[in-house]
Amino acid sequence: MYTRILSFDLAELEGAVVPQVSLRDLGRSSDRESLPGGLALAAIPLERFVFRGVTWITRRGIPVVYDGELDFDERWRPRTAQLRRPDYQPLTEADLTRVGLQEQWRVDIRLGGGTLNGDLQLKTAPNGQLRLDGKLKPQAVEVASALEAFNRRPVLAGKATGNTVLSASGADFVDLVQSLRTQTTFAMAPATLLRFDMGKAVRSAGEDHTGQTALDSVSGAMNTQNTPQGMVVNFKDIKARSGALSASGDATLANRRIQAEFAVDLIDGIVGVPLIITGPTDKVVVSVPAGAVAGAVVGTAVLPVVGTAIGARVGAAIGKLFGASPALPASSARRARP
Repeated sequence: MYTRILSFDLAELEGAVVPQVSLRDLGRSSDRESLPGGLALAAIPLERFVFRGVTWITRRGIPVVYDGELDFDERWRPRTAQLRRPDYQPLTEADLTRVGLQEQWRVDIRLGGGTLNGDLQLKTAPNGQLRLDGKLKPQAVEVASALEAFNRRPVLAGKATGNTVLSASGADFVDLVQSLRTQTTFAMAPATLLRFDMGKAVRSAGEDHTGQTALDSVSGAMNTQNTPQGMVVNFKDIKARSGALSASGDATLANRRIQAEFAVDLIDGIVGVPLIITGPTDKVVVSVPAGAVAGAVVGTAVLPVVGTAIGARVGAAIGKLFGASPALPASSARRARP
């Protein structure tokens, strides 16, 4: 009995709807498993895969339409790959090109009117475990436009430049996707905080934040971690400055919920005010702990000629003496207006 080799030159997919949650086990089965009828897969089972108008439904139910092509080498390694958002401006697309037969690929991404270019490298350990590492360099990416390209509602507008390091590990492709993490340092100048007036939020003790916040600069680090339950995003050491205020702090986004705390200094003499933002991203609660504004003003009076960094720490500390606490009673938190 002889074995028949199965291979395909081309597969095409058009107009399909693909929910992300339906693909959780994609790639789990080994291509070495026997096929019925005495069939076996060729070294390159599929030469080329083309898709058009495919709607990807994210884990959170957000639809995004893609076109693309992939050409494969052995072991399902992509020789080249293209992914793009059809009929969207500015141009939103990604190209992946293998470097010879090495386990290394060049990445060229056009997004938000800017670029994210770099490289990826795949290593296989003796036990078969895979390790993916890469570096990208965001250049002049308009953040609001980049998010809108994937039907996400932006919070910040402005062009970002920085550096991104990514890594993932696991036994197969699914593990790589689910474990992917990125670390990005970025800077923006100028920028605009959309739908949130930080100065108004502080002065009103969280009762009102309608408007926007124009910023001269924003910098910090953004770390992402894929998990089976979705992506977790951590913002660390965020620093924002404008002619009217400066702010610093951290934030975490997970499962469409935010937990953030910033220390805000205003040029009219209020420094070190803890501004706390919590709750679902579409209905956040903005609050200032009781006594924090009074404590911050006293901090300014104690050290009137010292820089805001020290003044902020003194103000926040004195604010706690006036009753500020991270655990907010219901009466001290104001629900943000939609």
